Amino acid sequence: MGEFKVIEVHQSVYAINDAIAEETRERLKKEKTFMINLMASPGAGKTTTLLRTIQMLDGQYKIGVMEADIDATVDAEKMEQAGVRSIQVHTGGECAMNAEMTMQAMDEFGTADLDLLVMENVGNLVCPAETDTGASRNVAILSVPEGDDKPLKYPLMFEVCHVVLINKIDTRAYFPFDDDAVRERILARNPEAKIFFISAKTGEGFEPWIEWLRGEIDAWNQD
Repeated sequence: MGEFKVIEVHQSVYAINDAIAEETRERLKKEKTFMINLMASPGAGKTTTLLRTIQMLDGQYKIGVMEADIDATVDAEKMEQAGVRSIQVHTGGECAMNAEMTMQAMDEFGTADLDLLVMENVGNLVCPAETDTGASRNVAILSVPEGDDKPLKYPLMFEVCHVVLINKIDTRAYFPFDDDAVRERILARNPEAKIFFISAKTGEGFEPWIEWLRGEIDAWNQD
């Protein structure tokens, strides 16, 4: 029988990433830049929600957007067309951003003059939730067509998010979706989560979300 080595790992495999993430948050505090890690499935409405959010902030803040995708520049182009300062980040095949990627993108982008930085993470409900990027707050979008059972199927996403935006409420007539059930399922995983029901298409429900966001930006930048 061949010999083999046994290695005991006493340190989290995410320890290096977590250290970089904390360094990133410290940098953001010093720069007075509030950063959101925006996560969702493909098609949930991340880009549309982000564009309406920026529009409703109405020039009150200096805003930058980092678009993270495995390939292509579609979303960054949409931002640029809307007059939003943006950068495209390709993850080299990785299914989500990590803290080191985020720091590199920030260095390239230049964030010291921003009040609000939004990273639109790679689209899925699994990988992005597993890694701390160093963002000030995590925000998830769940759309009505996806179903109200997603907090049961992908619990970690809803555990790590400070805010969950339930998007596409204008489609309720076409899809079975229980508002009370999804709220209960999210809060069972994360009692502190803020939940806002919105339509990025019509603007319905955006005011409470925008009010929360303004308060968080101002508090972060004043500390």
